[in-house]
Amino acid sequence: MQRREFLIIPAAAMGSSLLQFLARESARVEVRGGEARVPLRFFTSEEARVVSAAAERIMPRDASGPGATDAGVVIYIDRQLAGPYGRDRRRYTKGPFTASVPQHGYQGADDMRLVYRAGIAGLGDFASLPSERQDEVLASIETTRFFALLHAHTIEGMFSDPMHGGNADLVGWTLVGYPGPQMSYRAHVDKHFGERFRPKPASLRQITGLKGTLLEDEPG
Repeated sequence: MQRREFLIIPAAAMGSSLLQFLARESARVEVRGGEARVPLRFFTSEEARVVSAAAERIMPRDASGPGATDAGVVIYIDRQLAGPYGRDRRRYTKGPFTASVPQHGYQGADDMRLVYRAGIAGLGDFASLPSERQDEVLASIETTRFFALLHAHTIEGMFSDPMHGGNADLVGWTLVGYPGPQMSYRAHVDKHFGERFRPKPASLRQITGLKGTLLEDEPG
């Protein structure tokens, strides 16, 4: 996939936190005029639009808090599929390919990228459908491999560490009250004795100050 494929994210489609997060986290993201142009690693811009709409129905924004669009879930999925994980680098991929018990996991020939491409094509102009119709379409594919991956990856993108592209500005962790991978609370024991204590969430990079190497950024 060439880098000229972009996901255009208008401010009207989300809270301002994702735009601010993208502008702060990546020099490759252009944020101007109330929208962000995010370079895609795997999806085409139209595929990203479909996946973003589907993820939003799985994890929608509502009165309780932000949804998949606010968290940048489609960016997380795009990065995972573009890397070794999406290419099934750690899965045995030689035949024979046969049906087996669920405990054996996926036994098909197609890697995740092919499953996504076929699944997205089957959704057609999903992003333009009303939300009620979108829910009906997703219900009709609920037993497919594509939906299983999309559902799992939406949850991952909502609640994983933001270094992987999702959970923008820690909106997922804030939603559920998870403080992040804190190493110790010793400094807070006496300071907050007898009080209800809920620390502000912090990412692994914020806590350790280390950038690290991500699996999705490693060569295949």
